[in-house]
Amino acid sequence: MAEQELELTGWRKWLASIGDQCVFFTRFLRNIFTGGFEWSEFVRQCYEIGYRSMMLVGITSFIMGAVLILQLRPSMVQFGQEGMLPKTLAVSLIREIGPVITALICAGKIASGIGAELGSMKVTEQIDAMEVAGANPIQYLVVTRILAVTFMVPLLTIIGDVIGLIGGFLALNFTDSVSYSLYFNKVVASIDYSDFLPAFVKTIFFGFAIGFVGCYKGFNSNRGTESVGIAANSAVVTASLWVFVIDALSVQLTSILFYR
Repeated sequence: MAEQELELTGWRKWLASIGDQCVFFTRFLRNIFTGGFEWSEFVRQCYEIGYRSMMLVGITSFIMGAVLILQLRPSMVQFGQEGMLPKTLAVSLIREIGPVITALICAGKIASGIGAELGSMKVTEQIDAMEVAGANPIQYLVVTRILAVTFMVPLLTIIGDVIGLIGGFLALNFTDSVSYSLYFNKVVASIDYSDFLPAFVKTIFFGFAIGFVGCYKGFNSNRGTESVGIAANSAVVTASLWVFVIDALSVQLTSILFYR
């Protein structure tokens, strides 16, 4: 009996959490179209989120491209298909690996940062002070951050893909002699409309999920300093889970629309 009550309590908390997220999402949508959009804060968040994450994304993408080439080359040489290495790297990097890895990096860095920042503002009652002063904390703190992440994650993914291809080119030249023009001609020739567009579109959803989860966890953290760490950790875990869920759904949708 007690176990059934605990199970019901867990389901009620889960349903209540979904309801709170729906209300939070509705408030976000309503404040997008409210007059007085905070453009200066939006630009600042784009700088904080995009520029300050570029180094980490670039280094990770470079290493990822180089490692993929080094791992793929022995198998491709075994079947006499080493000429397919640029195409294999380009398709795998742009279609799947680049967007997912970049989104996971952003989930770890950006979602945790937003969750901790808004959580600390909640704990120190800065958000309550904004409401008392007549400011709109949803519009200033939430809308700008979610839109900034939604805008910057696709750009970071494109930059990461280019750097990953450069890393693959340098790794390929460790063992083979391939000219720059030949390598990138094969890369460009291998990329189709159906490879780039679905990957780009899903990064927009990745960015929105990362920003929304970070803002929701931080904005709704409980009072107390301990809740700041909980909000940051929960934001990373939840955002990473949503990245995989969105990716799985996008793969199924892409296969239906483009490959049937």
